[in-house]
Amino acid sequence: MASKEEEKLNGKIALITGGSRGIGKAIAMVYAREGAGVFICARSDADLNRAVADIRATGGEAHGCIGDVGDAAQAKAIVQAALEQFGKLDVLVNNASFLGPRVPIAEYPVSAWEDVVRINLTGSFLMIQEALQIMIPQRRGSVINVSSGVGRVGKARWGAYAASKFGMEGLTQVVADEVREFGIRANSVNPGPTRTEMRALAYPEEDPLTLPTPDHIAPVFVYLASDDSAAVTGQSLEARDWLRRAH
Repeated sequence: MASKEEEKLNGKIALITGGSRGIGKAIAMVYAREGAGVFICARSDADLNRAVADIRATGGEAHGCIGDVGDAAQAKAIVQAALEQFGKLDVLVNNASFLGPRVPIAEYPVSAWEDVVRINLTGSFLMIQEALQIMIPQRRGSVINVSSGVGRVGKARWGAYAASKFGMEGLTQVVADEVREFGIRANSVNPGPTRTEMRALAYPEEDPLTLPTPDHIAPVFVYLASDDSAAVTGQSLEARDWLRRAH
């Protein structure tokens, strides 16, 4: 762990959805290393417990709970659990998402469409709505939405996933404009192709070893959570471009 003076997120509290594996876990791990108190939610009890244990093993402070972000009552319970644990909330990372089937729109199952949009878009809306109940009175906060390249340029067979991520981009801009006056920021990040289970499902023919790990793109999430980005809001960041400029 870095010294307190070196930690970019010392004293901050962050809630990361889908934080038990992949990009979400990498964000949670680096946030803890940078001094943040971390609260994660996931849908698997085993994955959640493993992630919390891994973060604590590095000396970080981590807690979490099981929950479905696409359910209004559960989204409220997740945010309240984080608040009860830490007493405040400085950062919300909406990372939880569901890929859905890779089929043409003409063949897309309605039930799958509803599931993907409920988790990816409605889930982000519900989590933001609950988090803002804490952040607005505090007059500070950073909302970071994990987007996708297909949420900026639509591609065949990406169906509800692409549509939900396009919606997330719009939601980010709306929230940024609404809460700017309260000192709260909202931005989105496209991680780009990354070595995750979801990427492997989407591109089974791809060699995952040719892709960067989630740890590689985590620094942009530290930047958006830190005071270094205090003037940045309503932006759609490309993780790879940001990393190149940062170095």
